[in-house]
Amino acid sequence: MKYSSYLIEAKLIKRYKRFLADVQLSDGSVITVHCPNTGSMKRCQQDNARVWISKSNNTKRKYAYTWELVEVDQAYLACINTGLPNKLVKEAIDSGVIIELQGYLYHKAEVKYGGNSRIDWLLSDSESMEDKLCYVEVKNVTLLEEDGVGYFPDAVTDRGRKHLYELAAMAEEGHRAVLVFCVSHTGINEVKPAESIDPKYTAALREVVEKGVEVIAYKADISAQELCLVQKIDITL
Repeated sequence: MKYSSYLIEAKLIKRYKRFLADVQLSDGSVITVHCPNTGSMKRCQQDNARVWISKSNNTKRKYAYTWELVEVDQAYLACINTGLPNKLVKEAIDSGVIIELQGYLYHKAEVKYGGNSRIDWLLSDSESMEDKLCYVEVKNVTLLEEDGVGYFPDAVTDRGRKHLYELAAMAEEGHRAVLVFCVSHTGINEVKPAESIDPKYTAALREVVEKGVEVIAYKADISAQELCLVQKIDITL
């Protein structure tokens, strides 16, 4: 997926109110940008980190710029825009990169299911979306805590745990249920549940795997020009 506009490099000053961040441009000016990430962004908002922002052509927006990428530990790139992983997974399905999700003729986004939730992608062999259903939930992984190992979640997530049990219910009804960890961090080569951060989520993940939920992880190649999922990586539960 190529960015629709050229990304501008800046320096992070601070993130605040979850949705806002102040950054310094190369000319020394400071602007406020939109932060499209509601999570903790643990280890992805380091002081004076290099960041990359995009500019919107929508004149009605209060903040014209959006924070897209951040450099972590002066070595890796991470995508903090949580609006992109679903698109990355869809592209990777269409291009054949995610081998496990090939063979479905129809793909539909944001389909209602479970307890008033929406599945990220519903795959099917029929246009009516009634036969051979595959429910796909996408989670973005950006927390690098040790050499090469990424963790999810980066904060306690009751919502994420609810999604796990909704996936398990689909598996128990005879459908495929797949959790895809979209690894949007170039320093991560393996994914583990963050038991020290959210032990309930970790326990639920292990439980639903026993009930038939499939869990896979694919890593993104990231640059200031484009990002795309390129390879499967290991998951250790």
